Amino acid sequence: MRIDVYADVVCPWCYVGEKRLERALRGRPDLTVKRRWRPFQLRPEVPEGGMPWRTFAVDKFGGEENMRRAFKHVSSAGEPDGARFDFDRVASAPNTVDAHRLILHAAERDRQWEMADALFGGYFSGGRDLNNAEHLSAMAAGVGLDPGETHELLSGDGYAEEVWKGQREAASLGINGVPFYVIDGRYAVSGGQPAEVWARALDAVHAERMP
Repeated sequence: MRIDVYADVVCPWCYVGEKRLERALRGRPDLTVKRRWRPFQLRPEVPEGGMPWRTFAVDKFGGEENMRRAFKHVSSAGEPDGARFDFDRVASAPNTVDAHRLILHAAERDRQWEMADALFGGYFSGGRDLNNAEHLSAMAAGVGLDPGETHELLSGDGYAEEVWKGQREAASLGINGVPFYVIDGRYAVSGGQPAEVWARALDAVHAERMP
């Protein structure tokens, strides 16, 4: 079974969704599932160096009170599954092309989900700046990627076209929000669904695939 995961590392519900799907998969050890990260930028117009976080967040949520309420809601939702948030430590509202490139690079070395998890955690609770090459390199080293290869990647434009391809694929499928999951190219699951919902979806698809 293949699950294409359209997501962005600055999307809190993508982080929650990642953890919930992982929990569902742990509960179905008999299933052979290959997850594939598909890049999706929520805000591709953000400049390369990023934007001030607080200004961005207040504007996005329509004020301080709404922002705090949204942060509290997603923090409470993520905590049971291990998606931890400390929004006061978020460094910036970054452009995520480099983060996506790093995940695609890691995928070639069977580390894509370790890399994605490190980026989610580093961004949402670790104070990491996803537009800072040193921060990205440190997180990559933490999941076992070669520092020299990471430096070469971040110094060039490797996988940049693949990032834009992911964005175009999403548009062709009518995806305008993430997380969004496509199972076996046929079934769609939208949003950070609870592990129990995922378990039922996985069972249904598996049953249909059985002869």
